[in-house]
Amino acid sequence: MSRSKLYSWYYRPLEWLLIGISLLPLPVLYGVARGLYWLMAYVVRYRQRVVLENMRNSFPEKSEAEIRRQANGFYWHFAQVIVEILKLRTMSAQQVRRRVRFTNPEVLGRFFPEGKQVLTLGSHAGNWEWLLAAAALEYPGKAGGVYKPLMNPFFEQFMLRLRTRLGAHLVPMLNTLRDFVKHRGQGRTLSLLSDQAAGPEDHPYWTNFLHQDTPFYTGADKLAAQFQCAAVFISIRRVRRGYYEVTFAELHDGEKPLIPEHALIEAFARHLERDIQANPSEYLWSHRRWKHKRQK
Repeated sequence: MSRSKLYSWYYRPLEWLLIGISLLPLPVLYGVARGLYWLMAYVVRYRQRVVLENMRNSFPEKSEAEIRRQANGFYWHFAQVIVEILKLRTMSAQQVRRRVRFTNPEVLGRFFPEGKQVLTLGSHAGNWEWLLAAAALEYPGKAGGVYKPLMNPFFEQFMLRLRTRLGAHLVPMLNTLRDFVKHRGQGRTLSLLSDQAAGPEDHPYWTNFLHQDTPFYTGADKLAAQFQCAAVFISIRRVRRGYYEVTFAELHDGEKPLIPEHALIEAFARHLERDIQANPSEYLWSHRRWKHKRQK
């Protein structure tokens, strides 16, 4: 199908503009990020109420001054991530490899020769888009991610191209089970951003997370049990501007039964909690993570 049939012609100038901006050197884009930071933090105050409420509830021990300092840190981090994601549209494989370093790639890679499928459980911390691109380069033909398709056809195609151009395999969220069946025994990994807010209709697993009663999706638990796949937690942190470090932690080897039932997602929650507490500003606080309440 031609691109003209995927989205209307009047999106073409926007596409050229975004690609043109993406071609700018990263130092220039970080100048753009500085402007975005001031716009989000001090002019439009992007989701400021949500950001401050999330941080106050997550860090009750911190003073209001410290909360606001961390919130400003979040806005600066988020502005950088926005331009970094756009830059990914034209980044070379060499650039991505140089800017995203895996500290222990063998933790994940050891499962592939066995033909074992691996769930990599990540979150909206650091730069999750650069992470998927870097994983596709580190493990050629092995790295994929689950995503929620966008309603706008232009942005859906733009982001799809951005995410897959360096070799990542993308799976629409509703096709996750079908994809696991199709690739069973092939030795590959599928990444789930497992920190999203699950609603009551999803029959979530509830646990205490950052001092709050928090619902988690249980899909990872179910997939691991059904397909006897391994599971690995992904930790990503910014070491300096434009450079990230990724560390894996094995959560399940795919051999032993998962006991208790939600042991996997509980382990994920604990790892993520420690990461957020260590680097609060690098998490996506503008997301309404705690919008659902446990039903009595």
